[in-house]
Amino acid sequence: ARRNGPVPGDDLRYDLTITLDEAAFGCEKEINLVRDEECPECHGTGAKPGSKVDNCPNCGGTGQERVTQNTPFGRIQNVRTCTKCRGTGKIINEPCTKCRGRGKLRVSKRKTVKIPAGIADGQVLTIRGQGGLGERGGEPGDLLIVISVKKHRLFRRDGDNLYIEMPITFTQAALGAELDVPTLRKPVKYRFPEGTQPGQVFC
Repeated sequence: ARRNGPVPGDDLRYDLTITLDEAAFGCEKEINLVRDEECPECHGTGAKPGSKVDNCPNCGGTGQERVTQNTPFGRIQNVRTCTKCRGTGKIINEPCTKCRGRGKLRVSKRKTVKIPAGIADGQVLTIRGQGGLGERGGEPGDLLIVISVKKHRLFRRDGDNLYIEMPITFTQAALGAELDVPTLRKPVKYRFPEGTQPGQVFC
């Protein structure tokens, strides 16, 4: 098999921390993405524009070379990546001066990412084709954004539910009371019934 065919790009991971409010209602976040992109000077060939690119004389352009070893069991032939062209099958006589023969450049770009409402801590957003650059015509990898939600000073999240510890007095618990209960948006009125017990959960 030929090894100098298209190679897909690597997936890139980006860790993004957001607040509980942003996780609940969704938001847009701007991230700084650092990745390799195709060199605009040589269009990814790695060769100086107008220069000649030859097939590797060592492997004949296949990107592989055969190595024969003599062993006590006879002669064994192995196939390995060509050491002269490093598996590309090509020899660049004049490297591109902009990318120094790499065919790609490291760039930093600002990108806006839309975070959907209700996203959970640890959830991964996948953005297709925004990862590492493929080689020899291979498809680019994906950008994987791993979400981390900050702890909130009032609320604890369990799945889609939010919990808050609501302090009330003994009299309010015994006789019942209507109190303002905080939410992520604005407080709401809630009637605590008579005989409310410590640790009791209301929905």
